[in-house]
Amino acid sequence: MATILVVDDEKNYRWMLKELLEVEQHDVLTCEKASDALMALRESKIDVLLTDLRMGEVDGMTLLSQAREVSPTTTTILMTAYGTIERAVEAMRLGAYDFIVKPFENVDLLRAVAKAIDHGTLVRENLRLSQSLAPHYHFENLIGQSVAMRTVFEKIKRVTDSKSTVLLSGESGSGKELVARAIHFNGPRCGRPFVAVNSGALTTTLAESELFGHERGAFTGANSRHQGMFEQAHTGTIFLDEIAELPIDLQSKLLRVLDTQEVRRVGSERTLHVDVRVLAATNRDLKAEMKHGRFREDLFFRLSVVRIDVPPLRERGDDVLLLAQAFLLEQIKEGSTHGKRFAPATLELLSRYQWPGNVRELHNAVAHAACMAQDEEIQPDDFPLELAASGEWLQALDRILPPDGPLDPTLKAIERHMISRALTRAGGVQAKAADLLKISRSLLQYKLKNLANGLDQADQG
Repeated sequence: MATILVVDDEKNYRWMLKELLEVEQHDVLTCEKASDALMALRESKIDVLLTDLRMGEVDGMTLLSQAREVSPTTTTILMTAYGTIERAVEAMRLGAYDFIVKPFENVDLLRAVAKAIDHGTLVRENLRLSQSLAPHYHFENLIGQSVAMRTVFEKIKRVTDSKSTVLLSGESGSGKELVARAIHFNGPRCGRPFVAVNSGALTTTLAESELFGHERGAFTGANSRHQGMFEQAHTGTIFLDEIAELPIDLQSKLLRVLDTQEVRRVGSERTLHVDVRVLAATNRDLKAEMKHGRFREDLFFRLSVVRIDVPPLRERGDDVLLLAQAFLLEQIKEGSTHGKRFAPATLELLSRYQWPGNVRELHNAVAHAACMAQDEEIQPDDFPLELAASGEWLQALDRILPPDGPLDPTLKAIERHMISRALTRAGGVQAKAADLLKISRSLLQYKLKNLANGLDQADQG
């Protein structure tokens, strides 16, 4: 059941629509004038506005524009005669959800109203989630005191009130989505939808439909109209994660949306206006992707009006311990563990580990350790095997390294030993040795020339 406001200057239409909709158990309000409709929108929670396009002094287009300001979560359907279909299409561009042509079949109207109700439910749920999440992304809840993160926080503050697109770059797991949400929830669009899109998860065949929507019958399996993610994000923010994964043919269509603020559903001939701020993120070097023809240069410059580089966790100093303590407190609040703390050896381990998975890996590691710890103090052995083993390796390295040895000769000795061992394991084949060392063959050859003093010519193969 929904609350529907019917606006029409023809008394018979108001009466007929009220009877028809009340049979479907809806609450129906009726108005003859747009001014009365605006008052009703201010005073009551209206789910669907069903308005005629041509009415007296104030027409449906003007009412649509004013209604969006007064009640942005109300979904609008326009009723129009054949001669004004072009204006109805224009109204769709301005934000109307649908239009229906007079005279219409009752079943067609009821179907349009049902879809409008479902659409409104989705919009309100997005807003509810946005409002419930907002406190988590206030500046005071963002953790980090390192110089690198203070730079990020300063940039966030500068761009929150802007409409500019922002490109976030950084390694996987470094917290790019967290930064995107902080930009959204600390700006004027807070309380509006925040729609996150994993570009890497979009299949080539359905990516356009997922982003821009489709009409019923647009392709096999399109049994109903589908609202794309840009429409879902209307008046809010869309976050395009892993943007480098977007198919090249779709990049040009995304560029057009950024330039025009209009989308066209697959199978439709009309465009829809969308008011959306775009934030994008990547863990790749987009300039290198452009050189290889995998990313459009014009899209890169359109997305990177403002660029924020999110540092990896290994470059954030003591932020590791601050984040670890916060994640442990999160586990305690959720009831996953009670009254546990990190042992001194654990704090040393967390500080020394390089965190290739960044903040995401740290979060998962703390959750794992909090669950596995038998005592009040969380020990290094309570962490995942690869992390705990890294602590043992570092302790062993401490025992064999000279306490006051010179840096350059020591590093060269270690490098020489690792290269020699890799060549031995690879049977002297440089390509295999490079794979074992996780470096390119050309880099290995360069290092061989510089470290040739202690290497046997046979090993260089």
